[in-house]
Amino acid sequence: MTVSTLNQDELLQLPAMVDLATAARALGVGRTKAYELAKSGAFPCPVLRIGITYRVRTADLLRLVGIERQQHGGEARPAPTDT
Repeated sequence: MTVSTLNQDELLQLPAMVDLATAARALGVGRTKAYELAKSGAFPCPVLRIGITYRVRTADLLRLVGIERQQHGGEARPAPTDT
């Protein structure tokens, strides 16, 4: 099965927090694998457990994939790298 990933425009349209399945799509990871990683504490960005659901902050997700949101509109640009 092929995992459909989200493009940059779709990522920038996400709300402040997303469910684990959406975060997995953004990273090109399957849903089952994402839940395995979250349960073991190995998901590549912080995961919040709220009741029985997992949530990921979109800002953390964007940072992980190298996209920086503009504070006052404008174009998205790659996040600065630590060099």
